[in-house]
Amino acid sequence: MGINVGKDYGAWKKVGGSFDDLPVKDGLVTERKEKHNFSFSDAELLQINIPGIYIVYGDIIFKRQQMYFSPTYDVPDMIKLRFTLSGSGTIFNRINKQQYIFGSNQQNIIYMPELDGTGEYDTKHSYRFFEVHFAKEKFLQLAENSTKALQILADYADRGQYAQIADQNLPISWAMQNCIQDILNCNYPEGLKRLFIESKCIELLVLQAETFEQAITKKQPEALHSTYDRDCLYYARDYLIEHIHQPPSVTELAKLCGINEFKLKQGFKGLFDNSIFGYLSDYRLNHAKALLLEGKPIKSVAFMLGYSSVQHFSNAFRKKFAVTPGRLKS
Repeated sequence: MGINVGKDYGAWKKVGGSFDDLPVKDGLVTERKEKHNFSFSDAELLQINIPGIYIVYGDIIFKRQQMYFSPTYDVPDMIKLRFTLSGSGTIFNRINKQQYIFGSNQQNIIYMPELDGTGEYDTKHSYRFFEVHFAKEKFLQLAENSTKALQILADYADRGQYAQIADQNLPISWAMQNCIQDILNCNYPEGLKRLFIESKCIELLVLQAETFEQAITKKQPEALHSTYDRDCLYYARDYLIEHIHQPPSVTELAKLCGINEFKLKQGFKGLFDNSIFGYLSDYRLNHAKALLLEGKPIKSVAFMLGYSSVQHFSNAFRKKFAVTPGRLKS
């Protein structure tokens, strides 16, 4: 989806196309890859368009911390499933006076008809995101008679009012990660490809709706009632991911994030629905799968992710995915 981006107001560059720039021929799939090199960022984008759904995967290196965004008027009304895969950023939209925070491994569902404002990004890390944009009419049909949270968002969108399914972003689950990888690595022929991608986009919507509905009704552990403790847990998660090749012990991690071990273990389980090292193991193996699908050598992936040997990596990979790394690459 095209947006106007610049380092100063009045000096705009259009990044990405618009929904209409990727015409759908005979109801099939249209894809486009782009690379942009600006003074303020380097970006690689993959855009996929099928009837009623627009997908964009982006990998951006920001050279400046602050960006400016101006409205574009060639974009249809859409609801965005937003997944921040790595990096972090904050956008302030002057139109509705709302701040949107995007943290690593977080997701939300957003309806934002126009964007005119500023963004601040971490220049030290790659900013990777994945978005599914549903045309408003298609989203309204899917949301009808679904969860309460999804129907409330649909009501706001139907009235043209800015809305998020929740103020607080939630972690991206492994099921969502796998769904995103399935879309990015889809190699079905035309026709089947469209059906597959559409079904996966709807699956992502279902997974998000279920997650937010559970968050509303679930009684949270005591450690999650405090904003400080919750921030500490997110810091612990991010630190684990950044040091995936040599993770700290629980005791070391508790000291690093400023929380006691009991709150760390109980709160982590409550927030991320997994133990600390269960989460780390799942993240390692899912990341390994993505790297292998990109064509990285098995030995390099095992070493990069801190496994003691290729055999140890292969055994853990086969146990999780029921296939060896070599068979996945073939």
